[in-house]
Amino acid sequence: MLEFLGEPMVVFIIGLGGGLLLGLAARLGRFCTLGMIEDAHFGQDLSRAWMWLLALGTAMIAGFAAEAAGYIDLGQTMLLSSRFSVAGAVLGGLAFGYGMALAGNCGFGLLARLGGGDLRALVVALVMGVAGFAALSGIFATIRAGLFPILPASAPNGLFHLAADVSGLAAPVLGITCGLAMAAFAAIRLQRAGALKMLAYGVLAGVAISSGFLGTYWVANTGFGTWPVISHSFTQPIGDTIRYVMFASVVDPGFGLGSVLGVVLGGTLGSLIKDGFRWEACEDHRELRRQMAGGALMGIGAVLAAGCSVGQGLSALSIAAVNAPLVAVSIWLGAWLGLRKLILGAHAVFGAE
Repeated sequence: MLEFLGEPMVVFIIGLGGGLLLGLAARLGRFCTLGMIEDAHFGQDLSRAWMWLLALGTAMIAGFAAEAAGYIDLGQTMLLSSRFSVAGAVLGGLAFGYGMALAGNCGFGLLARLGGGDLRALVVALVMGVAGFAALSGIFATIRAGLFPILPASAPNGLFHLAADVSGLAAPVLGITCGLAMAAFAAIRLQRAGALKMLAYGVLAGVAISSGFLGTYWVANTGFGTWPVISHSFTQPIGDTIRYVMFASVVDPGFGLGSVLGVVLGGTLGSLIKDGFRWEACEDHRELRRQMAGGALMGIGAVLAAGCSVGQGLSALSIAAVNAPLVAVSIWLGAWLGLRKLILGAHAVFGAE
């Protein structure tokens, strides 16, 4: 396959396939980070939280089972082979979460909405992608690298890999056990609530996450090129997609481009299946201004935190990267504060309801 299609195209297809599954889960299964947080705090409904937990457990089981079987070395992933700033995890997570509330969606959600014809999502996604690249390799890159450095790790920088050294149990055993516990608990909750569709799409999202790691690892260790072992995240890939549109003749397609296009395609298919594709635009300039500000915060925050709500909240958590729980909690807290401001007013962010 690699000889026939070429390594860049194979990596692109791997990202496309997983992105398609995630786009369908978002559009048909209502798989959404911000929606989950809003439901939990303001709707007293934890169904989408259980769906997210099921996706995380599924991805964790698949990833560590593959490592136990010798199909992948999770220590080769970018998330475990690097040490990231703790301050960046907290500040970036808070900024991303608050921006997500202002924008009304994370990068993944914006792409899924764009697939259904939402032009507001296109504008905000473009702002997010440009802001992310400004912090990653643009005008803010030097400041960001100085304050929040990324350093190589001498050993896999994962919670289960570190726990293995203390407990004597192999990291895959710890990962599979934790994944099974999370997936079983979430599946029971969803089954009792009669949310079988959410159960199915939670598993589907988890499979999409694990397919990214397994697919890119296979290409990195089978082909001749140098490929990072990664899975789905939606900040740098949006910037990569913008760059590819402008410089396609000198830039190879990659996993991120496939992932972005896959989510958009999944959102389109899901909208056609569910309620029909229709174009939407913003009628209130104040709303669009708020959403664009949220997009900028998400782009910069995700770079500081080394991932977004999917990149850290699912991909990094599924392989137990050290900073992932801290980023996930920070994103949740930032989103909660942003939602309180929008729903209850600015006075309620730190005060009583």
